[in-house]
Amino acid sequence: MININELKFDEKGLIPAVVVDSITKQVLTVAYMNEESLRISMEKGLTCFWSRSRQELWLKGETSGNYQHIVSITADCDKDALVVMVEPDGPACHMGTTSCFTNPVWESGELKEFSYEGLIELIKGRKTDPQEGSYTTYLFDKGLDKILKKVGEECTEVIIAAKAEDKKETIYEIADLAYHVMVLMIEQGISLEDIHRELASRHVIDKKVKQEKMTGDN
Repeated sequence: MININELKFDEKGLIPAVVVDSITKQVLTVAYMNEESLRISMEKGLTCFWSRSRQELWLKGETSGNYQHIVSITADCDKDALVVMVEPDGPACHMGTTSCFTNPVWESGELKEFSYEGLIELIKGRKTDPQEGSYTTYLFDKGLDKILKKVGEECTEVIIAAKAEDKKETIYEIADLAYHVMVLMIEQGISLEDIHRELASRHVIDKKVKQEKMTGDN
C-alpha cells in the first residue's frame, strides 16, 4: 500500500478518479478528489469528491441516496490518477443512468465488445420480448423442466469432453453450459450480481478458514 503523500495531485491539488463498478467492471464516472476528499473516502468507505463547479466537498449519494461503497482504490504507475472500484447503491449519473458514459462516439465494425452482462441482457430480452425462431425463446416457452434438462445434458457433455482431455471441446461445452445456466438464471430471477455476491462471501469465509488453520484456532 502506498501512502497518500506519494500521490501526485495537480497544481490545483486535485487527482482524477475513475469510478468503476466492481461487479460489472463498467466505468461509472470520472470525478476529482483532493487530499481531504480522498481521506474522507477512505475513512467512510464511500466516494467523496471535490466539486470543481461548486468548489466544495461532495459525498456521492448524500442527496440522492446513490452512495458508492468503495471496494478498493488503486493509483496508476505515475501515481497521478486513481481507479476507484465500488458497489453502487444506484445510478452514478445525475441524469439517472447507471453510468455517465452513454453517448457512443465510434465503434469498430470488426471488433465486437463482449460481456456476460450484455449476454444475459440479450437472454432476458428473449424472455420479455419473444422472438420467432429464437432458440432462447423456445427454451423459455418450454419452461423450467426443459431448461433443467438442457443444463443437465450440458453438464454431461462437459464431463465427457474433459475426461477425454480434449481442451477445445471442453471449452466449447463449458460455453454451452454457461449459456444454459444463464437461461436458468433468468427463468429463476437470479442476477449476475447475486452470483458475484455469493462467490465473494465464500472468498471471505475461505480466507478466514485458512487463517484459522495457520494460527491453529478451531
